[in-house]
Amino acid sequence: MRGLDGKSVIVTGGAGAIGSAICRRFAGYGARVGVFDKNLDGAGRLAGEIGGFASGVDITDYKAVAEAIAGFEKQAGPTDILVNNAGWDQFVPFIDTTPELWDRIIAINLHGPLNMSHVVLKGMAGRGHGRVVNIASDAGRVGSSLEAVYSACKGGIIAFTKTVAREVARRGITLNTVCPGPTDTPLLAAAAGEGERGERMRAALVNAIPMKRVGQPDDIPGAVCFLASDDAAFITGQTISVSGGLTMHG
Repeated sequence: MRGLDGKSVIVTGGAGAIGSAICRRFAGYGARVGVFDKNLDGAGRLAGEIGGFASGVDITDYKAVAEAIAGFEKQAGPTDILVNNAGWDQFVPFIDTTPELWDRIIAINLHGPLNMSHVVLKGMAGRGHGRVVNIASDAGRVGSSLEAVYSACKGGIIAFTKTVAREVARRGITLNTVCPGPTDTPLLAAAAGEGERGERMRAALVNAIPMKRVGQPDDIPGAVCFLASDDAAFITGQTISVSGGLTMHG
């Protein structure tokens, strides 16, 4: 894809299943990658593998985010591309959740991307160029049982992306959203559970997906890198599902 070689890219949740696939794909295109993840050991291993920069920043802490981004930019140069990928959830019926659980889910899935975007966008606006790709979820488009607060956050990320895309379009910055469908990650494994119940849930998912398989982490980076590339320079405020056809929006 055009325009990724030599770019400075930050990926949050970069040590996770989808995050590491995204980091590797950008590195393969010649980008300088900042692997931001609370799992500093995992971030460090991946950064060493791809020749990137590792940060164990807690994205829910605005001051720490600003410091981590400054540290990355000191080594890699101004941030050209931000991928807000970090996310977390716990699968519980809404009426059985607690405000403490809401706060944790909201902090990671909504406040974290807001913190990262607020810091990075200021620099992008001053330079007149930038790409932000937010990883939401089809849960934010159509809902998902046992994920009420998570779905609310991801729906909020979609709306946030569209709004800021309008605000900064004349400054040479694009923002777009990628929504993975069911993807083979530890989060999906936790949702399915173990044993016969887990096998039944997985089989039901596969049956519902037109392509008859759940997504793999490597299915996601193509859409992300495209939206961050020069090939998508005239695309902003859009939401793309990567779900094997499970969700199809006009």
